[in-house]
Amino acid sequence: MTDKEIFFADGNNPKMIEAFKNAQRTFKYFWRELSWEYRRIIPGLNVACVKIAFTQETENKEIVEHMWINDVQFDGKKVKGILINNPNELTNISNGDFVEIPLNQISDWLFAIAESKPKGGLSKLFSSTPKPRVYGGFTIQAMRSEMSNQERKEHDNAWGLNFGDYNEVLLVNEQKENPENLVEHPMSKNMKEKLIEFLKENPNEITNVDEDGMTLLHKETIAGNLTSIEVLLSVGTDKNKKTNQGETALDFAKKMNWEHIIPVLEK
Repeated sequence: MTDKEIFFADGNNPKMIEAFKNAQRTFKYFWRELSWEYRRIIPGLNVACVKIAFTQETENKEIVEHMWINDVQFDGKKVKGILINNPNELTNISNGDFVEIPLNQISDWLFAIAESKPKGGLSKLFSSTPKPRVYGGFTIQAMRSEMSNQERKEHDNAWGLNFGDYNEVLLVNEQKENPENLVEHPMSKNMKEKLIEFLKENPNEITNVDEDGMTLLHKETIAGNLTSIEVLLSVGTDKNKKTNQGETALDFAKKMNWEHIIPVLEK
């Protein structure tokens, strides 16, 4: 990623304002995917990053630059990561700095997954490997919508990613083929038996808390993993356990608007 991907926001651009709102509203899908990525032995994502609005007050004006962070972490309230752009005008932050901001300050997110090579005869055998498919990227699609075909091609080649149709923002892998993936990540279902086995071998994990007072149930709720939550509840996890800030798993389910999880935790 280069400085070309820094975006200067036009606060009066309705299309961009809508992109910001959609990115914040759907960030939960980004974090769900990334939470599973951190558990994979073999990485599945080509890129995963979040765009943040950085500001600085000067004598003459307020400077705003939207730049990307990676190595993203999320605790249900704050997004954390490392800045991977060089600011153009800002002097209060530098490439490589650690940042921590509230969720309502992000302006975009994206992750990309390599698509399978087409199957077929010899013509398919020698075809080039497809570019990784982008999920998210609301502000990018807004910008691409105002580019010419040639500009979009050059833009996409610079990223080395497949952004698809600028009128369509996908949220989860195989969304069209398996729309149920919007409800729950397939790995949550597939790893059910492994989780049961893990908890049998490590029963302390049921009640363990981290430095913020968060249990495994809190974390699985933030990530939207219903099957994992049901397993944890079945082995006696206390769903009313509060973090150091006084939040239960249900509080996080409501904050993230995981509609398929809220009823389970309300029982």
